[in-house]
Amino acid sequence: MEKYWQTAILPRMAWMIGIDEAGYGPNLGPLAVAATVWLVEGSGVGGQGSGGGHASRGVGLLAPSVAGVDLYERLSSVVCAAPEDDRLAIADSKLLYKPGRGLRLLERGVLTALSAVAVDGDVTARWGELFAAWDTAALPWYDGYDCALPIDADEQEISDLAQRFTTACIFAGVQLVDVQTRLVFPRELNDLTDHYGTKGAALSHVSIGLLRDVLGTLLPDPRPLNPEPCHVTFDKHGGRNRYAELLKHHFPDDWIETLHESRPASRYAWGPPEGQVTVTFRTRGEAELPTALASMTAKYHRELAMRAFNDFWTKQVPGLRPTAGYPNDAKRFKAAIAHRQRELGIDDCDLWRNR
Repeated sequence: MEKYWQTAILPRMAWMIGIDEAGYGPNLGPLAVAATVWLVEGSGVGGQGSGGGHASRGVGLLAPSVAGVDLYERLSSVVCAAPEDDRLAIADSKLLYKPGRGLRLLERGVLTALSAVAVDGDVTARWGELFAAWDTAALPWYDGYDCALPIDADEQEISDLAQRFTTACIFAGVQLVDVQTRLVFPRELNDLTDHYGTKGAALSHVSIGLLRDVLGTLLPDPRPLNPEPCHVTFDKHGGRNRYAELLKHHFPDDWIETLHESRPASRYAWGPPEGQVTVTFRTRGEAELPTALASMTAKYHRELAMRAFNDFWTKQVPGLRPTAGYPNDAKRFKAAIAHRQRELGIDDCDLWRNR
């Protein structure tokens, strides 16, 4: 794979980035935000696209990727947008995961993607390896927790899918370059919400901050002489339609141009024409493959974090039913663990999201 990208003579390239979150609504557990980064070759990577591709999936005029490339179409031999045993389902995590149905569909997509970007191509084998980037020992429900991965999917199946996916990417002129996840635990999320005034603003700052980190790797200072254009798609953050000031906060050295703002989509751009960064916040952003995979990645990390959380508390309080952390059930859960929480000296700020 690496050798191909170094030696082949390629047409104009472009970056495609998708960013999405999981766990915005709950009172318990972390907020997870993920980004997937793709390098795409071929005609149309610098344009707006003309249709096709996603139209069959019912997303209308917003169907074409802002990069003019439909990765579902390019990778159709191995990827699909609905659950299927033969191909890899990459879609909005809400379509692939329901409580009580297991993690198989999420694991097939996320662990295949992580295998594709891993140096040695190995499937991540342990919970502790996947969560090693965060100081999980600071919270008792993560300290020492570990379990084998995958949980519900078959390891050989993921290995086979990873090989098929990598091969399909080579022939399609596509490379999945990176998958990044940012976890925000309750204490930090409470602090960010207090600082920015609302939970929605906190989500926007975390998400755009992740984009800043990703672009800092792709487009370091000083900028390359001939940078590739970069097309970024976020799923919209609630009812917000205006993101220019948020982008200016995180990219103060760039002149942010507002191209369009509306309920369906808000679009911004900066940088030189030949290497312009275009950012779109759109409803149903997961209709685009990079954002769908980001949705799945965020959800998978969130669910694994809640698995550790529930494992800890169900051992501390006999007979306690696990929780997904959403408001009504979170209140039940918090009341049930209150006595043991006091005995363990666990601060509410480390446990409970205030908003």
